[in-house]
Amino acid sequence: MARSTAVPHPLGSETASSSAMSQPSREFRFPQWLIALLFIAPALAVYLLYVVYPIFQSFLYSLRDWSGIGEGTFIGLDNYREALTDGTFWGAFRNNVILVIASILIQLPVALLLAVLLSSRFRGWRFFRTIYFLPLLLSTVAIGLVWINVFDPVFGLLNGVLDVLGLESLQRSWLGNEATALPAIIAVVCWQYIPFYMILFIAGLTTIPEEYYEAAKLDGASGWDAFWGITLPLMRGIIRTGAILSLIGSLKFFDLVWVMTRGGPNRSTDLMATYMYERAFASFRMGYGSAIAMLLFVFAFIAAGSTILIDQRRANR
Repeated sequence: MARSTAVPHPLGSETASSSAMSQPSREFRFPQWLIALLFIAPALAVYLLYVVYPIFQSFLYSLRDWSGIGEGTFIGLDNYREALTDGTFWGAFRNNVILVIASILIQLPVALLLAVLLSSRFRGWRFFRTIYFLPLLLSTVAIGLVWINVFDPVFGLLNGVLDVLGLESLQRSWLGNEATALPAIIAVVCWQYIPFYMILFIAGLTTIPEEYYEAAKLDGASGWDAFWGITLPLMRGIIRTGAILSLIGSLKFFDLVWVMTRGGPNRSTDLMATYMYERAFASFRMGYGSAIAMLLFVFAFIAAGSTILIDQRRANR
């Protein structure tokens, strides 16, 4: 019977153990998606807690006849039926649509014009950029109080200027007249938010290479031709973003209207947000106010989604 013998390692046992220890070990690495999730977890938690959760909570409140005290009574979709047949709600919706159209047609073109002018770096452009941006830095409540004094029918600056110019026939109670209250509000809204879109467009203009304008100038193109052929096409994405922001902001607008008119006179400046606030916190109909809030959310979501889809289809064509 043969005897098995162990063959010793030629370099000795110590060398063998050291060579085994020198083998590369596999290190455990966290997946990249898990690392990214850990970084965004705090912001995601805040977003879920203060944005997503209130939406679902408002929907649950909208299904109840609730005054804000106690549990209320479950009534299903009755609050939505009442809102959709409420003439005051549709009047507020009409005012919101007017505000949306006016904001997009006034704020974005004026902001783009100012951005193009300030990007030309004329003498004193830094001073004018600062002056134009000041309205955005002011508190909305302060802006509302200032413009209430401007529109004052007796001591207001606007009627005073009209008196000096000999245009007394145009003097009126601007915020007390149903025909002029909403246009006055729209003028103040545009004055306040044009600077925001101006800065947004200035940032977009800085991304356009100067070589494009130099080549257009060599080809004999005028400044107007360069604006239509270079600036507008390359600014399309920024303009679309500004239009979506203006649309959503106008649909949920509240604070300035509430400070200046509280929806009056005779609800001529009522918006969906002001009507929701009045129903929920003045009439203590929290369920009905929540239903209006959910309808406002749905309208804003549909409007923003439709705008994005239409623009993408045009871009694909």
